[in-house]
Amino acid sequence: MTIIKATPSDVAPIPAGCAGPTVPEDKGYLVEEIRGGVYWVSDGVFQAMFLTTGDGVIACDAPPTIGRNYLNAISDVTDEPVTHVIYSHSHSDHIGAAHLFPESVTYVASAETARTLARVDDARRPVPAVTFSDSFRLNVGRQTLLLEDKGPDHEPGNIYIYAPEQKILMKIDVICPGWVPFKDLSHVKDMPGYLKAHDDVLTYDFDVLVAGHVARLGAREDVEVQREYVMDLKAHATEAIETVDISRVFEESGVADPSRPGAGNPWLLFDVYLQTVADQCTQAMLPKWVERLGGADVFTFDHALVVTVQVVARVS
Repeated sequence: MTIIKATPSDVAPIPAGCAGPTVPEDKGYLVEEIRGGVYWVSDGVFQAMFLTTGDGVIACDAPPTIGRNYLNAISDVTDEPVTHVIYSHSHSDHIGAAHLFPESVTYVASAETARTLARVDDARRPVPAVTFSDSFRLNVGRQTLLLEDKGPDHEPGNIYIYAPEQKILMKIDVICPGWVPFKDLSHVKDMPGYLKAHDDVLTYDFDVLVAGHVARLGAREDVEVQREYVMDLKAHATEAIETVDISRVFEESGVADPSRPGAGNPWLLFDVYLQTVADQCTQAMLPKWVERLGGADVFTFDHALVVTVQVVARVS
């Protein structure tokens, strides 16, 4: 068995479609208006979004890698104070700088995210005062945002943030425009919900996607391409499970040999089997994807292993 896994010495070239705008070195952040008073700010790895309303700024997420530069980015384009902060979900890599905003701001999130934050008790992520279970319309000045919780995907409470007038959608940690998802499908918590989220995103009338990661904004095509990638993963993992002979894997790998260390260790046996299935899935995936999405050679095996376990368990 040869596991296909990129190393720094043999990593594949990055496809041209991965590139985003250059982040000014002297600032360490990029801020640009998308349209209609909706801006995005990025450090080249993380992204957030904010809106000027005439009555204050609505900030959506607060990644700590951007940190105080988020406040600088806002002050670059407006004198309006930040009045509202929306959490996409609870993870600190996206909202861990929320404490930098004035104490007077109103924090808004799904009820699920509020429950999580109350449990972890992290001063960097103030518990939101305004929560909702299904949907919430936020109107501030001239801007309107529709917030929706359609159920667990990347994690429970990971919401859709939609600016209907501008046709801009913010959905974090599901789509990675131009790239495969982060390791282990972005550490997915609910596989069926994660797969469904690709369809749910496409129900919105949007043409710009703020996805939370990587160097550029997304478009509908990026969602369609990644949906194809994850459905390919599921199909190839299912096929591999149906065709890989578990007893033959044990025999050829030698892990079932009673004279060898670890003989009789069921976790070792099944780990070898799952990795064999994931490897077959990866070998089927890479010829199609390594030149289409950045990082396919880096993370596809991890993705295949996650999906393999989920399919074996009949979770997805």
